[in-house]
Order: sequence, then C-alpha cells, then structure tokens
Amino acid sequence: MTDEPKSRVVTVERGSPEEKRARFDAQVLPHLDAAYRFARWLARSPADADDVVQEAMLRAFRGFDGLRGGDVKAWLFTILRNCHLTALAQRERRGFVPLPADGEPEYGTAMVSAAPGPESASIRRDEERSLERLLGDLSPEHREVLILREIEELDYRDIAAVTQAPIGTVMSRLARARAALRARWSMSTEEERDAVR
Repeated sequence: MTDEPKSRVVTVERGSPEEKRARFDAQVLPHLDAAYRFARWLARSPADADDVVQEAMLRAFRGFDGLRGGDVKAWLFTILRNCHLTALAQRERRGFVPLPADGEPEYGTAMVSAAPGPESASIRRDEERSLERLLGDLSPEHREVLILREIEELDYRDIAAVTQAPIGTVMSRLARARAALRARWSMSTEEERDAVR
C-alpha cells in the first residue's frame, strides 16, 4: 500500500448541472451583448433593459433543456421579448411611469466629449443620435422588426418567431418601418438645413 494521496476524478455526467451550465455558457452567452442591445431598444431605459435581460437569461437557463435545435439567438430573443412584454404589462397595471435616465438623448442631454475630436467623428455621433431619436419615434412594432433585421441581422423567419407574427406581417412592418424612418430622416435633415440658414 502506498502513502500517495489518491487523485480525485470528477466526471460530468450527461444532464448534470455542470454540463447544462457549460452548454448554456457555450451556446447562449455569446448572444448576451446582442440580447442587451435588443432589450435596450425595447425598454428604452438602461435599468429596465438590465432587468429584462436578467429575467430572460434566468428563464432561458431554466428552459434550456427544452431547447431542441433551432437558432439559439432567435430563441433567446423570443424569451427576452416576452419578458419585456410581461414587465410592460405589469408596469401599466401599476400605473408606473419611469423617470428618464440621465444622458438619454431624447431628453435633451447629449453626451459631448470635452476633448476636441476630428470633424468626421463628431458628424458620426450626431448622425447616431439622430438615428436613435428617429428610431425612438417609430411605433414599437416597427422599431422591433427594424432592429431585429438591420442591427441584429435576423432573417424573416427568426423575426417572425421572436415577434410571434406571420412572415408576411414581418415583411410589411419592415417595409413600413424603413419608409417611415427614411421620411423622418429626410424631414430631419431639411429642418437642420433650414436652421443653419
């Protein structure tokens, strides 16, 4: 008999909590940033977006064993959208209206760097703020399909799954959203030109 300590071998069994966590981390966590961006567009408040993402990730982990094939990103976005709608309905029942968060461009407080930067960077920031404001003016249905398609690059089938709408409805909402955004962008640039004169 030897006095050497026996090495302990840890095995991860199929279906064990450790394996589930590892699979969840590998398949779902890479989409966490995209989920937060989508939640930010839905909730329009960083604090609400944090809450929605946290609840969605918890629900996704609990239901992860039920995921059979399919696109994990679309599955996660569906959960996230449902969490947002649930939170929205609860807020409406309570009659709660959140105060604007500091630094939200639609409330007039723009983030401007004190350090001088190149003109192109300044123009780009202005355009991003204008786009964010214009996207914020769209209806929630139009905004969510536009964000899912153009920013998150989901296909029509996945957008239909996330929004629980037929593909034809997704396509028409997307066309209307693009047209509305284009019209608002043109109107905004004309107003800016008139203000400069």
